[in-house]
Amino acid sequence: MSLICNIVGARPNFMKMAPVIREMRRRGLNQITVHTGQHYDALMSSVFFDALEMPQPDVYLGVGAGSHADQTARIMIGFERVCLERKPNLVVVGGDVNSTLACSLAAAKLLVPVAHVESGLRSFDCSMPEEINRIVTDHVASLLFYDRAQRYRKPAARRNFLR
Repeated sequence: MSLICNIVGARPNFMKMAPVIREMRRRGLNQITVHTGQHYDALMSSVFFDALEMPQPDVYLGVGAGSHADQTARIMIGFERVCLERKPNLVVVGGDVNSTLACSLAAAKLLVPVAHVESGLRSFDCSMPEEINRIVTDHVASLLFYDRAQRYRKPAARRNFLR
């Protein structure tokens, strides 16, 4: 049976992924939720799960704070283990936080397709770590979901790497 792995890690992820996870659950899809622990306040995380009516995570990596590189590396290492153990058929990430980038890269390197919710959003300011996360995630993702009503750069512009 196919397995979908949903990623959350920081407040923006919860907001984007909650409706996706609820709809997958409604449709009876086989899914797990991995919480990277990027937003490392346990009380704050539990508030999001409760308020957004999300099931508690199946896997908690507990990464916590650190520099962008340190946090991203620890998430990649932890999530690679999850992928090797659980063997998901699809990894769904949302937004532009370090968890999004790290899990996208780990999945792509294991040849697991990635779906990016809220792809195409661009600030065109590469001094922002989130912009780098968006660009790289869009490049490794197999499925790009974007909101046409927002001021997004259409995913067709993927070839404009770092522009």
